[in-house]
Amino acid sequence: MNLTLNNNVAMPAIGLGVFQTPPEATTDAVAAALKTGYRHIDTAAAYGNEREVGEGIRRSGVDRADIFIETKVWISDYGYEETLHAFDKSAGKLGVEQLDLFILHQPLPTAFTKTIEAYTALEKLLDDGSVRAIGVSNFMPGHLAALRERTAVVPAVNQVELHPWFTQQDVQEANRERGILTQAWSPIGGITSYRGGGAASTFNDPAILAVAAAHGKSAAQVMLRWQLQLGHSVIPKSVRPERIAENFDVFDFELDEAQMAVLGGLDKGVRGGPEPDSVTLEAFGRPIPEA
Repeated sequence: MNLTLNNNVAMPAIGLGVFQTPPEATTDAVAAALKTGYRHIDTAAAYGNEREVGEGIRRSGVDRADIFIETKVWISDYGYEETLHAFDKSAGKLGVEQLDLFILHQPLPTAFTKTIEAYTALEKLLDDGSVRAIGVSNFMPGHLAALRERTAVVPAVNQVELHPWFTQQDVQEANRERGILTQAWSPIGGITSYRGGGAASTFNDPAILAVAAAHGKSAAQVMLRWQLQLGHSVIPKSVRPERIAENFDVFDFELDEAQMAVLGGLDKGVRGGPEPDSVTLEAFGRPIPEA
């Protein structure tokens, strides 16, 4: 299943995410995903595993032209020339000449001029064919508005934390109004399970489990299906081949209107990741190694 971006580039709706996947586990996870049928891999310079993603792609035997590769510029590399060089670093580690989607990892509210300069570099990379599409991540409506005022190309994608317990309706609406595709990181609420101590998570939410039971599917599969029916892109992560396969097995059932409403009504308004406006170079900046 493909989604069409606002510049008519086709992107597979489901991708494998590799956030917090150790480099030593990344190659096998990527190869397993591509063997299963995935054709979209999402990584980032800040994850420290771009090189291993590239190795997994080569090891899979799947033709590069059939794989949609997405990666992200970290805030430490914001600025026009710095972001152009960030492309060289990411492409070099991945072992490719062109990226399918290149996005800014975070807004940098305390240095938004550097964010604009970085995005302007993405526009240059798009114009010269180094990338096929550009976008952003973790941009809230105010960030999108400020970006639009000072740049020419509307982002193709805004990748944000989104799952039934954190739906960010305002961000979804801002994306829709601008023709930006919503891409969900932590699409099955995995971030809700990291808190430990027996805390409740989306995986044991009774309402989600009831919908899953009605279809003979897992909670994760139901959450992914919900996102797909909303028109979102999803990038679930796993290093276990059986889970990677399970997350891809979501095209043989459909949620009805009532079930969609159930999942859409579970929002708790609690962000699991960092507050976008709290991200600063002082607190989050770190050097990204050369290729």
